[in-house]
Amino acid sequence: MKGAVYYSLAEAERNHAFIKDLQKEAENLGICLELLTKYPAEPLDFILFRDRNPLVASELEQAGYRLFNRSTVQEIANDKLRTFELATVLGIPVVPTFRADQQLPKVPLVLKTRGGHGGSEVFLCHSQKEIAELFSRFDQQKLIAQPFIDSDAQDVRVFMLGEEVLGAVKRAGPVDSFKSNFTLGGSVEKYSLDSAQKKQVQTISRAIRSDYIGIDFLLPAEGGWLLNEIEDPVGARSLYATHDFSVAEKLLHYIKERLEV
Repeated sequence: MKGAVYYSLAEAERNHAFIKDLQKEAENLGICLELLTKYPAEPLDFILFRDRNPLVASELEQAGYRLFNRSTVQEIANDKLRTFELATVLGIPVVPTFRADQQLPKVPLVLKTRGGHGGSEVFLCHSQKEIAELFSRFDQQKLIAQPFIDSDAQDVRVFMLGEEVLGAVKRAGPVDSFKSNFTLGGSVEKYSLDSAQKKQVQTISRAIRSDYIGIDFLLPAEGGWLLNEIEDPVGARSLYATHDFSVAEKLLHYIKERLEV
């Protein structure tokens, strides 16, 4: 069996440790796994697609390649407005989300680009002046607006492998930030889902037919949780930090099982 893991060149350099882990586990399973940073030049049994580019993913699918995740997963996960619309249809509790060119909640509010990731292009605004400054920097049609929800900079990321909960982590941001991202200096701890939470994340993964994604939920101060984002590709650093299994091994077993059906 021959496959490839596809990254942009910049992300391949940043994720070299995970790529090495994937290639080691692939070898253990009898899979030849190469790194791709451009269009493949030969037939492959599968491509583990780790780029944020639905157009490239769709082109590869149209050329006959089997992708994990599919381009349609990318289209939803990399568009925060579409994520909100999906959650609303599925009845999942979600952070209220508006197109910034159509409606703004009261300040303080959060403005985000629809395609940002990793805590980038997320801005907490306390005044109309701050909002106007961001509108001068970004196309309003590419921004979403959300009310600021007090969560003590805490959220939960759930890692899904198909409809299986691979693991979950509770993330807490630095004291001077409202963002909880681990890569921005936050802390993480293992988190256990209750039955209702497990049902909700399985509903999401089933609806979009995902393979390997992260689903992020804010933890409001008054309790409960609210869907905030879906991450594809999702980084596994916080999962490795809190769990004692190889994400790469489980992911490649999953791929091999589905290709052998």
